[in-house]
Amino acid sequence: MFVLIQNDPQCPAGSCPELIAAAGFAVQTVAAFANEPFPELAEVTGIIVLGGDMGVHETERFPYLEGVRGFMRRALDAEIPLLGICLGGQLLAQVAGGSVASPSPHGEKGIQRVDLNDRGAADPLFAGLPGSFVTFQLHNDSFTPPGEALLLGSSPACPAQAFRLGRSAYGVQFHPEVDPEIVACWGNLPDPQLDLLTGFLAQKAVFDAASRTILANFVRLAAGLRRP
Repeated sequence: MFVLIQNDPQCPAGSCPELIAAAGFAVQTVAAFANEPFPELAEVTGIIVLGGDMGVHETERFPYLEGVRGFMRRALDAEIPLLGICLGGQLLAQVAGGSVASPSPHGEKGIQRVDLNDRGAADPLFAGLPGSFVTFQLHNDSFTPPGEALLLGSSPACPAQAFRLGRSAYGVQFHPEVDPEIVACWGNLPDPQLDLLTGFLAQKAVFDAASRTILANFVRLAAGLRRP
């Protein structure tokens, strides 16, 4: 079973459930924002921690974030494969001893490119991708990976886009899970509103190719590591 941790009602799992189900696995979405309970880790093949409008330091306003951090710590201790997306990646960095700037000078919005370094190009999460790929960004905060992490990618605006801890815990700053409905929703949230959808739709084919490859790679490597 794969577990999807949803931190914000406006930040759903997008394409993740479809891709996981296509690989033959059950999916459980935990609405952390609604204080839904976390599953027992013995039942879990992999975990994806999704994004959110809040920051990692806003525990007083969003007390459930402490429960998410605790679940992530237990997953790291048990070496459960984990992928943290945007806020999820920032939480992973924080839990493992890195830092999160809030607000950050490295914020990004809309379709952008991420550049893999040599380690990223050789990492199984990015297998089959070119050294530079198109993705979607929407973040005001950014992480600095913990010292023992391997930096895998960057962008012109943001020096840390992806990192790996151990064999199978990953944090990414970008959003491989989004679809047009999510992007349209996010463009309507700020004041003033943003036209995020036009650029996304113009690049949707290349975005989908890279993003689905990344998510499928994570499912595959998690399944391989957790196979009895």
